[in-house]
Amino acid sequence: MASKSKSIIGGMTVLGIAGIICKLVGVLFSIPLTYVIGAQGQGIYNAVFPTYNLLLTISSAGLPVAVSRMVSSALAKDDPHSAKHVFRVALLLLTTLGCLAAIIMLAGSGMLAARVNQPDSKIGFQVIAPCVAVVCMMSAFRGFIQGQQDMVPTAISQLIEQVGKVFLALPMAYIGNQMGGVAMGAAGALLGTTIVEGIALLYMILLYFRRRSRFDAIPQLAPEQNTSTKRIAEQLMVIAIPITIGSCIVPLSQFIDSAMLVNRCVVSGLTHDAAVETYGVFSGMVIRLINIPTALSLAVSMSLVPAISSAWAVQDMDAVQRQTNLGLRFAFLIGLPCSVGMSVLSEQIFRFFYQGSLSEENIMTGSTLLMVSSLTVVLFTVVQATSSILQGVRKQRIPMYTLVAGVVCKIALNYTLVGIPGFNIHGAPISSLVCYTVSLVPNLYYVMKYTGTKFNWRDWLVRPGIATLAMGAAVCLMTRILPFSRLLTIVEVAVGVAVFVVTAIWTKALTKEDLNAFRRKRK
Repeated sequence: MASKSKSIIGGMTVLGIAGIICKLVGVLFSIPLTYVIGAQGQGIYNAVFPTYNLLLTISSAGLPVAVSRMVSSALAKDDPHSAKHVFRVALLLLTTLGCLAAIIMLAGSGMLAARVNQPDSKIGFQVIAPCVAVVCMMSAFRGFIQGQQDMVPTAISQLIEQVGKVFLALPMAYIGNQMGGVAMGAAGALLGTTIVEGIALLYMILLYFRRRSRFDAIPQLAPEQNTSTKRIAEQLMVIAIPITIGSCIVPLSQFIDSAMLVNRCVVSGLTHDAAVETYGVFSGMVIRLINIPTALSLAVSMSLVPAISSAWAVQDMDAVQRQTNLGLRFAFLIGLPCSVGMSVLSEQIFRFFYQGSLSEENIMTGSTLLMVSSLTVVLFTVVQATSSILQGVRKQRIPMYTLVAGVVCKIALNYTLVGIPGFNIHGAPISSLVCYTVSLVPNLYYVMKYTGTKFNWRDWLVRPGIATLAMGAAVCLMTRILPFSRLLTIVEVAVGVAVFVVTAIWTKALTKEDLNAFRRKRK
């Protein structure tokens, strides 16, 4: 296996482990948060985040990827001066955009609260607004370091974000709830999140200044040899704008959900309070569980962009094809078992985390939503991987168009299905399945076209598919025989993972080289 492939696997390992830990901490955070502010408070809390995520994505999603790509390309050409200049320009752009987005969110908090049909969420929008500027600044540092194909600092900053929420946001939610009820409790949790993001930014700044000497030691180029700031800004925006639009798929779909689902559930026959509670179960609990395995897909995509960009910069097509094949193989290898495993164990997993904090009716609603929503994991994972590959080969407009098409389908289906009494909230995961499918098919076609990679049925689908079927059969048998308990759920998950890994090694879906690369990076 080439060293670049090992580097990608190493980056995926670091980010994947950190991502899983972060998502688990996020789910664990939601359990005591539900005890503190209840399902209705979760509905208020999660009405704020889709808008926050959308503004954050618009202001910062594309530029870190652009920074990572331009830095990796510059370093591949042995040009550290350009890499450093790119970072400085990006930091200025991201700080400006982040501050503008924060001001918009702060000034429009009342309008945004009315838009999501939850007036109590106004203060939540206000306290989370500064967080947009903080995270935008931090993303510049992350993009610069990822461009050097070092994923560890990003992983550590993610851990700071999530672990800090438990120790700061949760106590602030409790204090807020005691002072002014569930709305103030939700606002307290959001304020704690803002403070924690500031701590993570401070870590990235300190790390940058500690490492800056590597670049400061290099003699400066003469002014005529430097690319102008204006030219770098233009290059960054050319790359970033299509990526930003494409990256809006998840936050935009969440924003659509927050703005539409409560109202459409009311149309389907639910009371407003019941609709808010049901939306809280879906957005605050089911989506958090779905986000656990998607952390692995994000690790794949973040590792692919700089690696493929550096190979493309020197037109090493063998390396591009090798890394494309590797990225898609791991996307299916991660997505298939996660989708099937979470779907088969949906009720056990949901009860494991939320039994005791929710009514039996909400438990069953959440379990059913999780069973269907889990199927989006494999689609999302491959969409992310193909989008990153296309960004790496400078075809960033394509995923922008395909993701917009998917979101349009989601809007239409959400409006139609959720308003039907027999569907109500259960129409939301169905629309997500269609959304990702519409995006995935053309993405795969264009990846094959521009990288010259052939669709590898055996390595991408057949081998991991056999391992996934074996795992699903084993877990399904256990759920039919064994009653529910938290201990038995852990056993069922462990058995499922073991069966999948053993079968994946037997079918060569997971190779000896993969395992060696994992071990080396963990050391």
